[in-house]
Amino acid sequence: MDTLELLDHLVGMDTTARHPNLRLLGFVEALLDEHGVPHERVVSPDGSCANLIARIGPEVEGGVVLSGHTDCVPVVGQPWTRDPFTMHRADDGRLYGRGVTDMKGFLAVVLAAVPRMVAAGLRRPVLLAFSYDEEVGTVGAPSLVERLVATQPRPEAVIIGEPTSMEVVTAHKGVRAFTTIVHGRDAHSSQPHRAANAVAAAARIATFVDDLALRHEAAGADPRFDPPYTTFNVATVVGGQAINIVPRRCELAWEYRPVPADDGNAIVDEVRRFAQDEVLPRLRRGDGSGEIEFVVEAMARALADEDGGPAETLCRELTGYTGPARTVAFGTDGGHFQAAGLSTVVCGPGSIDQAHIADEWIEGAELTAAERFVDGVIERLASD
Repeated sequence: MDTLELLDHLVGMDTTARHPNLRLLGFVEALLDEHGVPHERVVSPDGSCANLIARIGPEVEGGVVLSGHTDCVPVVGQPWTRDPFTMHRADDGRLYGRGVTDMKGFLAVVLAAVPRMVAAGLRRPVLLAFSYDEEVGTVGAPSLVERLVATQPRPEAVIIGEPTSMEVVTAHKGVRAFTTIVHGRDAHSSQPHRAANAVAAAARIATFVDDLALRHEAAGADPRFDPPYTTFNVATVVGGQAINIVPRRCELAWEYRPVPADDGNAIVDEVRRFAQDEVLPRLRRGDGSGEIEFVVEAMARALADEDGGPAETLCRELTGYTGPARTVAFGTDGGHFQAAGLSTVVCGPGSIDQAHIADEWIEGAELTAAERFVDGVIERLASD
């Protein structure tokens, strides 16, 4: 099958994040089996999803990883004008369907190239690394990277095929999202001394997060990004029952997106210390009741510039891109590969402007450019 036929099949499989992706993996595995390509699943803790690792070529170091995620974002509530899970080819060259840009288009390009990879007599391998549930916080990436590093020869470069219009992206912000749950004690509102007010405690934490936002805004850590600093968002506060009841429970949802220069772990540690040292004693000043819980909802590592690293050098040569290295605000699996010591960039077909929207689309020319790029990777690994 060619790229468009494969993309048609991939779009037809609903792999909305937090839903099983095993049907799609079975389809990919059948294609790999047809060409004698060894592969392995890395199964999620609940068994509903899995990552996929495959190697084409010799078991030697210096290969290239082509990585993408198999999940897509939901379509519920969006005003689609066509079936989102049926690829539509328009007369103007656009291809419509959920995931065509983010990022089943790249997966289709890579899978269509498998027969060429097998026939090329590669001297260094292509490693395929497909993850699950990237869209909800790079959930599958940590186990994918851990297994790849443990079982495969060390690659020279990792290319994350997220949509960048085939330009080379060398840095992006991370994403950390949390739900902070305050467990208090209810009482009649005329007797607050007998209660532990969960909403008041959550409000103090929310204010502290907002103060952190102002501090980081003033620092302006990285002018390459827009905005040039780590951003914070206090998203939702849910708690309380009635005006005459001291609330016993409150949930605060918040996130931050750190620039690579900021320590993402240190930020949440600072919020945890404030909650433990300042908020919790006040919450418990009545009868000692009260707990504060932090639930991690998403964690995407930032990707930092490598100053002409192997992955950037390779992608610039293959694409002919000579402009300044780009940064993007969205997160990818790339930070997890880089944290494992692997040179990593983001470079793939399509624009993020067309991702996640109703009637998501990609230009057919973008897929053609990605095909040329992958053929360049094959030629490089066959000739070196």
